[in-house]
Amino acid sequence: YKIRQYVKSNPELHSAGIPKVEIERSGDLVRLILHTASPGMLIGKRGKNVEKLTEDIEKLISKKVELKIEEVKDPLLNAQLTAEAIAEQLEKRAQFRRLLRKFAETIIDEGAQGVKIQLSGRIGGAEIARSSAIILGKLPLHTFRADIDYGFSDAIISKGVLGVKVWINKGEIIPQRKVKKETQNEIDAQTGQVPEVTKG
Repeated sequence: YKIRQYVKSNPELHSAGIPKVEIERSGDLVRLILHTASPGMLIGKRGKNVEKLTEDIEKLISKKVELKIEEVKDPLLNAQLTAEAIAEQLEKRAQFRRLLRKFAETIIDEGAQGVKIQLSGRIGGAEIARSSAIILGKLPLHTFRADIDYGFSDAIISKGVLGVKVWINKGEIIPQRKVKKETQNEIDAQTGQVPEVTKG
């Protein structure tokens, strides 16, 4: 909990965009894996930032820390990073309808099959809290085959706190079925392909 709070509350780390923190323990050693959209910013010149970050976390938890950094390949298709980016824009008083539409269309253009962005709270400074959402494309939430990424963040504005939730559909996960040898031979006979012969 202390590590996650430190990573989320540190302004220097916030600019690097860290959607996921993995923690592994083995004895007195703590392995920390930070997933980031900007690994260069997190590492710093000659790894100075990594050394300082490792020292700070070791002081925080009084244990030996091994730090590893992994790059997020598609930041726009990461729901947590998107939610944090929307919250940041809302804190800068961006117009929420235009903002949600812009982010949703950009995510679809990046190759997502569907997206839903929901905003909850005193939207536009209203007296009564409400929810507003935009949905583009397909977003099946009742099947295990769909690869749905989910993220949430809070935007602190003058009228209160706005909750931002993001769902991104990255496509279907279809498990590969094992084909029996006899069935494969039938397929090879139909297609005219000669089955491979392994030597040795």
